[in-house]
Amino acid sequence: MMIDLSDFRKNYEKNSLLESEVPKEPFLLFNNWFEQEKSFYNDNKKKDNKEEINAMSISTIGEDGGPETRVVLLKEYSEDGFIFYTNYYSLKGRSIQNIPKVCISFYWKNMERQIIIKGITSKIKRKKSDEYFHKRPIGNQIGSWVSRQSMILSSKESLLKEYNKWNNFFNQKTIKRPFYWGGYIVKPYKMEFWQGQPNRLHDRLVYILEKEKKWILYRLYP
Repeated sequence: MMIDLSDFRKNYEKNSLLESEVPKEPFLLFNNWFEQEKSFYNDNKKKDNKEEINAMSISTIGEDGGPETRVVLLKEYSEDGFIFYTNYYSLKGRSIQNIPKVCISFYWKNMERQIIIKGITSKIKRKKSDEYFHKRPIGNQIGSWVSRQSMILSSKESLLKEYNKWNNFFNQKTIKRPFYWGGYIVKPYKMEFWQGQPNRLHDRLVYILEKEKKWILYRLYP
């Protein structure tokens, strides 16, 4: 069965992206765009409608040699890189262990923007992972002990049973971070900023990191 989607399209016309208007450092542009997207939701959405604008796709090379993509949540960013948290034994964790190069991407439809980032991934310090772990809701902390992420699960009932077991075990105790759960930082060497334009003549500016932490800026054909 073939489903025709040829009529699914829109024309982009909200903003433009010019070399003369962007900073020399890509992190500054990322922060500007992130804050603009956040302001859009603060101004246009109800307070109880929490859009996860920090959601990002992360692609790794799997154990079979093929690409694997999933959505995770960005929890911190700075000039040093982009931090997210996960189970180190998950598929993504094992993939990063084997090949630390990853690609992360953001799509912000309201501002008609994409950001694509290639970088090298490494674990953050254990103390920092501990600090973030204890900021999480208690249920999420317990869930980190329950989930053998990416492993085969016999049934949902067994998962809930396992959760109840750990919940009873901790019973208002301070929950220690599992040694197999923590943060990664993606340190970028390439950052592309995409701004939708009319007639598919999209703006694409790419920052590439060269020696001595110097970023070079290029424009790409759409």
